[in-house]
Amino acid sequence: MGEMSTEYGTTIKGRKVFVTGADGLVGSWLVGSLLSLGAELTVLRRDLHPANPALVESSGRDFEVVNGDLLDAQLLEASFADGKVDAVVHLAAQATVGPANLSPRETFESNVVGTWNVLEAARLSGVSRVVVASSDTAYGPSEVLPYTEAMALEASHPYDASKAAADIIARSYWSTYGLPVAVARMANLYGGGDRNRSRLVPETAAAIIAGRSPVIRSDGSPERDFLYVTDAVEAYLAILDLLEDGVGAGEPFNAGSGVPLRALDIVEVMCRLAGVELEPDVRGSGVPQGEIKRHWIDSSKLHRLSGWEPRVGLEEGLALTLDWYRAHPGVLAD
Repeated sequence: MGEMSTEYGTTIKGRKVFVTGADGLVGSWLVGSLLSLGAELTVLRRDLHPANPALVESSGRDFEVVNGDLLDAQLLEASFADGKVDAVVHLAAQATVGPANLSPRETFESNVVGTWNVLEAARLSGVSRVVVASSDTAYGPSEVLPYTEAMALEASHPYDASKAAADIIARSYWSTYGLPVAVARMANLYGGGDRNRSRLVPETAAAIIAGRSPVIRSDGSPERDFLYVTDAVEAYLAILDLLEDGVGAGEPFNAGSGVPLRALDIVEVMCRLAGVELEPDVRGSGVPQGEIKRHWIDSSKLHRLSGWEPRVGLEEGLALTLDWYRAHPGVLAD
């Protein structure tokens, strides 16, 4: 697993931190970082799947687990009450475009109502800082790129709209109630521990390991901004530090590489790094329904305020990712 910097998260030691979505890609790596920084950690788990191997490896399970769902407002309020939580990182979400299109109700319940429940529990218990995971897709399609935080959120599909709604609700808790909450609008994240085969990098890794053609759901031309998972973790830690210093409450922060890459580019780089020649199985004739053709983000605001910037280049990050999946072949087994 990649090495993490100790530059960020210096305000975490001894603090009681609550993380939702700890089994996800970012959460599984964030848990390890928070524990290494000396946080007293509690995570919310739905127990729908076995624990993410990345979570087990990065943490040693040295944390408290609350079993439950984001839609259980009473559980969250009880978990936060009586000074049990100082800081919250809310990562849990229905995070896949396809299911969002097929089942918008579940997506809006998880991403909007779930976020509202977390914020309300934090407000009632007086939590001192909250970071909510948004997405660059909340901006919606735009001819003006890269996205900056000053741009309006004009999401036009269910998943994007759910993230935009949660984003706006989160920031309203600062302007209305004074809850110190900030929003992280992340680029496409990748790294070991992502078990979602509908995403490009895990699917390509699985194909390389199996010796088959990587499936591309589009025509390969959509452009995305890719950020390695440890850089994303450092961005979350940097935002937590800013909030502790009284900076950034009620504000959004972009975090990405700022470099647009096509799906075909990612597949080509991964195959080259793996030393294999695999022709991609291109199954789309354009952009999949519910997705945006081109998007990438400007992260200069977070850099200016905290010094954060990506440390892991694309080839290094993809090589680390391939190494992780080779070491855990069952995670993406066909």
